[in-house]
Amino acid sequence: MTTEWLLPLCIFLGAALYSSVGHAGASAYIALMALFGIPAAVMRPTALVLNVIVATFTSGRFVHAGLFRWRTLWPFLIGAIPMAFVGGMIVLPGHVYRPLVGVVLWLSAARLLWPTGLKAVDETRDPPLVAAIPAGAAIGLLSGLTGTGGGIFLSPLLLFLGWSTARPASGVAAVFILVNSIAGIAGNLAALGSLPPSLPIYAIAALAGAAIGTTAGIKLSTKIITRALAAVLVIAGAKMIGVY
Repeated sequence: MTTEWLLPLCIFLGAALYSSVGHAGASAYIALMALFGIPAAVMRPTALVLNVIVATFTSGRFVHAGLFRWRTLWPFLIGAIPMAFVGGMIVLPGHVYRPLVGVVLWLSAARLLWPTGLKAVDETRDPPLVAAIPAGAAIGLLSGLTGTGGGIFLSPLLLFLGWSTARPASGVAAVFILVNSIAGIAGNLAALGSLPPSLPIYAIAALAGAAIGTTAGIKLSTKIITRALAAVLVIAGAKMIGVY
């Protein structure tokens, strides 16, 4: 009963927080499923399906609001799409998958806790193809392997290297996550047989969270929720790696 109702509630909160910055929340879903004891074979396809649902809604909202730039996105997609497909085809053994996901969760926590005072440049500078395509490939492979959309890696990369201003980076990340998640699912359609019976409930919770998150955007303070979710990611990452 606890998992039946508490996990969807947590998914709702995770989707609301992540979608407010253009992300779909796969790392949060994986963290939560790990804490609730969901089998590893179920986590990756479930996270990817939820990612597609949330990213579809989030992408539409950000693109409609004009917070998206195609020139920033497409070089990363060239590298990411085939590698996400490849990563989705690879089914890692539990002793490899769990530590890998644990590291991704810790990186996600670090991303959430990154100093908010760090701002992107005021002028958009197009990412050079020679750097963006390999970076997209690396993000795509890791995304397919772990069942995440890659936004947690793309957003900071765009901001730190001055390839996007802050708000358009959210729109770019949303569309990137959508395409990347679809590629990851396509790479391992057989994994969809492991989807849990409760997926429709999870999907409704995630979509409801996305509706609130995208509406709130950056207007509402999420500092406390962000730190709480980061703590969940750290704990879940430790559990996946086997620290306790």
